[in-house]
Amino acid sequence: MKALVLDGVGQPLQLREVPTPQPQAGEVLVQLQAAALNHRDVWIQKGQYAGLRFPIILGSDGAGTVADLGEGVPESLRGQEVVINPGHNWGDNPRAQGRAFTILGLPHDGTFAEYVCVPARYVHRRPAHLTPNQAAVLPLGGVTAYRALFTRGGLQAGERVLITGIGGGVALLALQLALAAGAEVWVTSGSDDKLERARALGARGGISYRQEGWGTALAKQAGGGFDVIIDSAAGPGTVQLLEAANAGGRIVFYGGTAGVMAQLPPARIFWKQLNLMGSTMGTEADFAGLLRLVDESKLVPLMDEVYPLAEGEKAMRRMDDGQQFGKLVLQIN
Repeated sequence: MKALVLDGVGQPLQLREVPTPQPQAGEVLVQLQAAALNHRDVWIQKGQYAGLRFPIILGSDGAGTVADLGEGVPESLRGQEVVINPGHNWGDNPRAQGRAFTILGLPHDGTFAEYVCVPARYVHRRPAHLTPNQAAVLPLGGVTAYRALFTRGGLQAGERVLITGIGGGVALLALQLALAAGAEVWVTSGSDDKLERARALGARGGISYRQEGWGTALAKQAGGGFDVIIDSAAGPGTVQLLEAANAGGRIVFYGGTAGVMAQLPPARIFWKQLNLMGSTMGTEADFAGLLRLVDESKLVPLMDEVYPLAEGEKAMRRMDDGQQFGKLVLQIN
């Protein structure tokens, strides 16, 4: 099969012929039609990720058709059009992943290839209203956004939610999922263009996180603070999240791209009775909930650009530049 192979830190992805994997007991072989990029792929390429091994086929997100079955897998799965849950071996505790938890694409070969083998329990029927390209956008970003919003953040219809850093895959999926659930959504970005595009998607409004005191200013603009805040940056801007939150608000962090949090005023946290939470990926129940909400609302996730598999390195460089609005997709078959 053809696959994009990463041979080492800082190396470009190379398209080459590699052996097609064979499904072991309990596994399925998926003939991939599309895969999508995540920042995780770029961080692995840069050596900024634990557990590196080379050569490796990157890619956590994929959609395709079940082409072959390992021993013990029901014959009914053969030929099904599926989307892959990339979070494997969560463990028995739904509150946090166990030590055996892994993400497809490292340590096991991922979806930047014509075929991938995964345990049968991690393939789900592709939502009927989505194309393979659209479905490939969902898995990692979608389950991350779903768990942050609903499982951790407890978002309810009619509540006001703030999603920071709009434009990235998780943030945009969080916006779409929150709107589908009946929430009022506001956003931040460093780009006026991305703020306008978010409004066009249904966000009530937004503000630049480059503006001094943006947390208080946005709460005033919104006519009140935010019940739920979803953030991937942390860093010095965390103080603004405390200012923007309503009393009793829930602030959920799923990343830390801006680095270590600044010194936080504890009075803002305890006097406002705030809940600060972390969230990573999601359980199998979270993934099923994501697909259920997508199916019920007929949500169509946003794509930025679609590349052929051979241009995977070009797609990686666009991801690294951070200019995309929506997900970057590799069309495979």
